[in-house]
Amino acid sequence: MSQKILVTGAAGFIGFHLAKRLIGDGHEVAGLDNLNDYYDVNLKKNRLALLEDLPGFRFHKLDLADRAGIAALFAREGFELVAHLAAQAGVRYSLTNPHAYVDSNLVGFMNILEACRHHQVRHLTYASSSSVYGANTRMPFSIHHNVDHPVSLYAATKKANELMAHTYSHLYGLATTGLRFFTVYGPWGRPDMALFLFTDAILKGRPIEVYNHGRMQRDFTYIDDIIEGVVRVLFRTAAANPEWDGAAPDPGTSKAPYRLYNIGNNNPVELMDLIAVLEQKLGRSAEKIMLPLQPGDVPATYADVDDLIRDVGFKPATPIGTGISRFVDWYRSYFGLQKQA
Repeated sequence: MSQKILVTGAAGFIGFHLAKRLIGDGHEVAGLDNLNDYYDVNLKKNRLALLEDLPGFRFHKLDLADRAGIAALFAREGFELVAHLAAQAGVRYSLTNPHAYVDSNLVGFMNILEACRHHQVRHLTYASSSSVYGANTRMPFSIHHNVDHPVSLYAATKKANELMAHTYSHLYGLATTGLRFFTVYGPWGRPDMALFLFTDAILKGRPIEVYNHGRMQRDFTYIDDIIEGVVRVLFRTAAANPEWDGAAPDPGTSKAPYRLYNIGNNNPVELMDLIAVLEQKLGRSAEKIMLPLQPGDVPATYADVDDLIRDVGFKPATPIGTGISRFVDWYRSYFGLQKQA
C-alpha cells in the first residue's frame, strides 16, 4: 500500500538513496533539504535532479530550524511516516562550527518532533550515529550499552536526539526509532568521508592523510545495506517493550514506543586494509602521511546488530571489496575519469 512519506536530507547521501528506493517501491515521497554548503552543493543538486525526474517525488527547500515553515509543511501534507536524515554531519567540523550543530541537530530535531506530535505521524525514524558510543571500548557496540560519554559535539547532539525522542515517545505516545549508522560508504557518497577523500587524492596524485598512524578500525557499511535496514525499520512501527524494568533500565528499549538499532556491517576493517583494497581497485599506490588520532575521533567501531536481525530479519553483509568497486565505478563515471593502468 502506498504511503505518504517525508524524507529530510533528501539531497544528502543517505536521504537521496532512501528517497529513490521508496519511490521505486511505489510510495509518495516529499523530500526536504536546505542545500547548505557544508560540502559541494553541486553534488547535492545532481542527486536532487535525479530524484526530481521520478514520478511521486516533490522537493521542499527548507531549513530544519524554520519552525513555522516545518509546521506549515506538516499541516499541509499530512505525512504518515517520517524518515528524518537531515543533520549537520561531521565530527571534525563540529570542533570549529559548533553552532551549526545546535541549529540543525537540536533546534531542527525539536521542530520535527513537534510537527510529528501535532500532525499524527504514525512513526518517526531518525538518523543517530555510531559516534554516540564515544569513549566506550567494549566491543561490539550494543544498543543495550550505556552511551553517556561522547567525545565530540556531533556525537553529543545525536545522543541528545535519542533522549529527546524518548521524551516524546513517553509523553505523547509518538512512536520513534533511532538508527545508529556505522561509517556509510558507496556511490554518491559524501566528499568529506575517508573513501571519497582517498580516491580523489590518489587519482590526482596527492598524498592521503592516515590518522592514528593507520591503527584504525571502522565498521564500513555499504549504502544499499543501510537503506534496506532503514526501509525495514521505517515500516515496523516502534512498540513498547513489555519487559522493560525501571529498576534495571535497558538503554535500547523502553516502556514507551521507542527503539534503537545499530545498522553496521558487523565486521570492522583495518584502515590500512581499506586503503590496500582501494589501491588495487584504482591501479595506483597511495602516498601516505601518517598522523595522530584527531580530536573527537575514536580508534575503532564495531556494530552489534543482533536486535536488527531479530526484529526485522536483516543483517548488512556487502563485502568491502564489492562496495569499494561500486564506489570507484561511480566516481570514475561521475567525474569522467578513465581507468589508469
